[in-house]
Amino acid sequence: MLERAPDLRPHAIVIGSGFGGLAAAVRLGVRGYRVTVLEKLDGPGGRAYVYRQDGYTFDAGPTIITAPYLLEELWALCGRKLSDDVELRAIDPFYKIRFDDGETFSCTADLPAMRAEVARISPGDVEGFDRFIRDSEAIYKVAFVELADQPFHRFTTMLRAIPNMLRLGGYLTVHQKVATYFKNEKLRIAFSFHPLLIGGNPFTTTAYYCLIAHLERLHRVHYAMGGTGALVRGLVGLIEGVGGAMRYNTEVSQITVEGGRATGVRLASGEHLEAGVVVSNADVAWTYSKLLSETPRKRWTDRKLGRARYSMSLFVWYFGTSKRFEDVYHHTMVLGPRYRELLKDIFTTKRLAKDFSLYLHRPTANDPSLAPPGCDAFYVLAPVPHLGSGTDWRERAEPYRAAIQKRLEETVMPGLGDVIATSHMLTPQDFQDRLSSVNGAAFSLEPQLFQSAWFRPHNKSEEVEGLYLVGAGTHPGAGVPGVISSAQVLDEIVPDPVPLASAQLR
Repeated sequence: MLERAPDLRPHAIVIGSGFGGLAAAVRLGVRGYRVTVLEKLDGPGGRAYVYRQDGYTFDAGPTIITAPYLLEELWALCGRKLSDDVELRAIDPFYKIRFDDGETFSCTADLPAMRAEVARISPGDVEGFDRFIRDSEAIYKVAFVELADQPFHRFTTMLRAIPNMLRLGGYLTVHQKVATYFKNEKLRIAFSFHPLLIGGNPFTTTAYYCLIAHLERLHRVHYAMGGTGALVRGLVGLIEGVGGAMRYNTEVSQITVEGGRATGVRLASGEHLEAGVVVSNADVAWTYSKLLSETPRKRWTDRKLGRARYSMSLFVWYFGTSKRFEDVYHHTMVLGPRYRELLKDIFTTKRLAKDFSLYLHRPTANDPSLAPPGCDAFYVLAPVPHLGSGTDWRERAEPYRAAIQKRLEETVMPGLGDVIATSHMLTPQDFQDRLSSVNGAAFSLEPQLFQSAWFRPHNKSEEVEGLYLVGAGTHPGAGVPGVISSAQVLDEIVPDPVPLASAQLR
């Protein structure tokens, strides 16, 4: 029997298998590292985990894919095509917004159709819409194309970005900037809510996030057939194809450090794994406060992390129905009676309000495979305060779910209560306990101006050599394009691997 040759590639450990961690593992594996991905859950994906229940399949988290070229690049690095493994289907309109009075607004890539939608609601705002589209493109070219994949661990990078920030109005909030284009309140809502998709408050998030409107129009909104989980499975296949390994049910308790440099990780089981490179896709506040609790820190101390502002959390209800709701669109926003006041409750006073605005996802509108024949799979998501609200979700979860069901029955899904076939909930407490997110924040640190770019925890750790960060809490931020771009940054800051045999000869 032939003995297997020793693997002389230097070892890199990736903590967590969210999109950022999976993308990082692909890139490091292609560059010549022997990569091990460690995942606390029993399967890959992190926030993009997949639940299967009673014949229904539910994507736990992200459902909107807006920059497929970032995924295509990962497949290309491995000599493959994304289409070999995953079918992405463009969805147009991107989503439909239902206002509290029942009026709807469709967001589409078709500019003439968008102008007609704007004119239908407020004819005087069409000119402002054209200016908004033009300026959204200008912001996108700077804030996303030029900066998203650039490391911000040097303050000089931030200084170089300031002139463009001033020129493009990045010092304004998203809502402030949107209000300069639109007079109609419904249109101000329709074109300013995007930061909520990445954990930001439109009334405090930098106007740079107006770029999302152009990102959607340029690259379209896509759905992965089979669910977002199909993308996760495809990425796992890429990792294993370049010699990487996935380990599930494997919780990291500590990043080990000697002489200021990461040496590996200690698992909750007590096992120690050595590595010269450690990449954390865990929540950044969890990484510093828990996984580096035994290491002195100068910048991201417990005191600083305690003073930081965290994103809102989410209440998500996954449910299947024994009939199809053909009138419900794939992506639907069901807005409540309040906008600014509700966001103040969520982000500032941290009060669990009685009203809510909802994102309703019906993937079976385009992909019947996720439910039994003649049935539908849904999830409905409500932004809620993080655990700083003091809400006891063990008591509040079911009454809150019932209130959401009632709202859906009154608006877009009459008779829902009679056809619910299966049900599952995810609360802010689950974000903390299951996903190891400090305060149960769904998107880590809130993307405010002074918690963005250089002010955000750097992709190259300021505390420990050989430790790198990817995911929602580091640069450039949350959302599938953001976390995949955070892995791109690693190409600039992680040194090329030196084979162990070569290192031993030196």
